[in-house]
Amino acid sequence: MIRSMTAFAHREITSTQGTLSWELRTVNHRYLDISLRLSDELRPAENDFRTILQHRLQRGKLEASLRFSPSSGANSTIVVNEPLARALIIACRQIEAITDTPDKLKAVDILRWPGVTMESRPDLETLGAEAQQLLEAVLNDLIDMREREGRRLLEFIEQRCDQIAEIIVRIRKRRPEIIQLLRERIHKRLEELDVTPDNNRLEQELVFMAQRLDVEEELDRLLAHLDEISAVLERNEPVGRRLDFLMQELNREANTLASKSNDSETTQAAVDLKVLIEQMREQIQNIE
Repeated sequence: MIRSMTAFAHREITSTQGTLSWELRTVNHRYLDISLRLSDELRPAENDFRTILQHRLQRGKLEASLRFSPSSGANSTIVVNEPLARALIIACRQIEAITDTPDKLKAVDILRWPGVTMESRPDLETLGAEAQQLLEAVLNDLIDMREREGRRLLEFIEQRCDQIAEIIVRIRKRRPEIIQLLRERIHKRLEELDVTPDNNRLEQELVFMAQRLDVEEELDRLLAHLDEISAVLERNEPVGRRLDFLMQELNREANTLASKSNDSETTQAAVDLKVLIEQMREQIQNIE
């Protein structure tokens, strides 16, 4: 399955502890580059989240953000640090005994002391498990979007490959005509010069020129690369790098074809090939 590296997905859930929200965004990249932004409560689970992402994705620059908003009643409970409160009470009584102070200790004064009261914390184990489940779900959405875009890219590449194959057939059919035109042009030039050529020597020169202009090997390699592209597109694995390499090979053969051309139609065909190859190369940059 061909997958694009460009996609976006978002999901959120609400529980008794609060609201969890994942947002994933990916763009093309040579390797897998993960950037995580997490709420402070869930930073200890970063390695678990990263492992899940690495298992499901192979390439692309991924920006993933996880937000946690506690529910309105989650922080309404005040937790008392009893050991600290008892220590403060004992210390206050010792001071009262030393100074012979009659003032009675008030509970509100103890509560004002830093660290005596603490806000209730969410159940991090449960919260982490919920965040992992939500991440799996939003990853499914992201991969579905990548595959939908991948199907569009697959159709685009197959269309361009078919057009390249048609150009190759057209060039190959024209080669005998080019050789004949070359022969006629040389004979016409000899007639204009009013000289009698050595036929054996003339044929040798024609053969030499035909060999120099021969592009059968380049056309065969172009077709071989098209066959390899078709085979690669059927693989059930990331194929973006392999396709990018094949685009370089196609472009190399198209350049050689252009350099050997000696007529306008073949030159234009080589230009058309390079345009189609470049169109594919641009799209392949987004394939995983």
